[in-house]
Amino acid sequence: MIYLDNSATTQPDPEVLASFEQVAREFFANPSSIHQFGGKAEQLLHAARKQVADSLKVEPAEIVFTSGGTEGNNMAIKGIALEHQDRGRHIITSEVEHPAVYEACQSLEKLGFNITYLPVDENGTVSAANVKRAIRPDTILITLMHVNNEIGSVMPIREVGNIAKQHPKLFFHVDDVQGLGKMPLTLKNSGIDLCTYSGHKIHGMKGTGILYVDKRTRLFPLMHGGEQERALRSGTENLAGAVAMAKALRLIKQKETDQAKRLQGMQDYLRSELAKLPGVEINSPADAAPHIINFSVPGVKPEVIIHMLGEKEIFISTKSACSSKQKDESKVLAACGFESSRSTSGLRVSLSYENTQAELETFIQALSEAIQQFKEVMR
Repeated sequence: MIYLDNSATTQPDPEVLASFEQVAREFFANPSSIHQFGGKAEQLLHAARKQVADSLKVEPAEIVFTSGGTEGNNMAIKGIALEHQDRGRHIITSEVEHPAVYEACQSLEKLGFNITYLPVDENGTVSAANVKRAIRPDTILITLMHVNNEIGSVMPIREVGNIAKQHPKLFFHVDDVQGLGKMPLTLKNSGIDLCTYSGHKIHGMKGTGILYVDKRTRLFPLMHGGEQERALRSGTENLAGAVAMAKALRLIKQKETDQAKRLQGMQDYLRSELAKLPGVEINSPADAAPHIINFSVPGVKPEVIIHMLGEKEIFISTKSACSSKQKDESKVLAACGFESSRSTSGLRVSLSYENTQAELETFIQALSEAIQQFKEVMR
């Protein structure tokens, strides 16, 4: 099997699975229980939180364990909106955000909030200057992704962070689900107040994630109950998931340090070989994140290519897994200004550090054959 859909999810690392299984089996007590067994579980939770904080170079008190990217994004966006609505009800985002951000913003419109959806250029990025111009006296939040999940474009997070610093009454949230472990991002003193991460995108477990919340940032909690996680996320903690998340984060950070050039090399190879195939149009910008490349074969339904490759146990995707079963056109490609023939035929290859050059060579050959076979059938 050749798996090239790592932006949808990744295969859990054996070390992560082992950590999860051991904690679930041996430390199953509730960390909030006052007996000694519960105390051991609580100590392990503190240790996991510190490991995550050390990896991200922040403070343990700024780490909130979540169930993943969707929850983290909703906690950040709705939490800021509800807590600070007396200060203002204006939020800035972009037209190409993940559904967990885009639809969270849309839901707030129903509650009377005003959302500015900034356009993107042909590379799928917003202009920092446009972000600055969009800020109003009643703006309380800017929320942007770091790396686009469909085409790999990289948003100007550092520049927007510097702009946000000049407006201390607004908050800046970054969805870094796709960037973690591939595109370094500094949190401290960056202007970023909140940042979302997901475990299953970095060879961790599904149902695990992190929300970084700067210690000066106040959120309205979406869940009330036992006041766990700084009273921001009530409910018995997923201790095994937290430990697994800490392990996955440590491992991906090490791979980012050791194998970044190899990952970039694999993307460079794909870009070069795809450009040689007749009828293939590359949609990802030249400076895209190293693990994502999006391309179109106008005139060929992407589902057909996916199924033809799938028969050879080669797995790629179309759009985000969270929107792949919706209408044919990619909202992201359309926002970049691509004509319909390209925006409705987009295909995404997303790599991990586990992929090999040999796998990519096999994929390119299989793709070439699939395109040729389709064209022969349509003659």
